[in-house]
Parts: sequence; C-alpha cells; structure tokens
Amino acid sequence: MPKKVPMRQCLGCREMFPKRELIRVVRDSAGSVSLDPVGKKPGRGAYVCRQGACLAQARKARRLEKAFSAQIAPEIYDALEVSLSELETRA
Repeated sequence: MPKKVPMRQCLGCREMFPKRELIRVVRDSAGSVSLDPVGKKPGRGAYVCRQGACLAQARKARRLEKAFSAQIAPEIYDALEVSLSELETRA
C-alpha cells in the first residue's frame, strides 16, 4: 500500500499542495515568527508556496495573523520576503 502524502493549504493562493512543496512559517513559544525551510522547528506552523506572490497575498489578507492568533510586525513580513527570495534563488 502506498504511503499517504500529507497535504497542506497555502495561505496565499489557498490551494492544497504536498507538504514538502511548501515552506513552513513557524511561531515559537516566545512569539517570534520565522521561515522553517526544513519543517522541523518546534511551534505553530502555517504554510506558503515558494512564490513571493503567495506571501504577499497572505500579508494583504492578514492570514498569518489569523493562523497564529497574534499580531505580526511589518518588519517580520519584510524579513520573511527576503528569506523567501533567497530560497527562490537557491532552488
């Protein structure tokens, strides 16, 4: 029997993808938000596509705030966009 592939929804485009194709955004117990490209950091996770447009859409609709039930500073979004663009150039 084939192994079941875990699916997650992108916060930007709202489409379902295999978990491995998405990038995890994590909020740890201290409240800091960061990208988790490996998917192993402890904390509450939300997922976005590897495209900057999806992160921009999630930012516009305040979907990360809703997923984490916390306010997210604009500087954190800027840092996430920089990290995401670095990941896009490496891939």
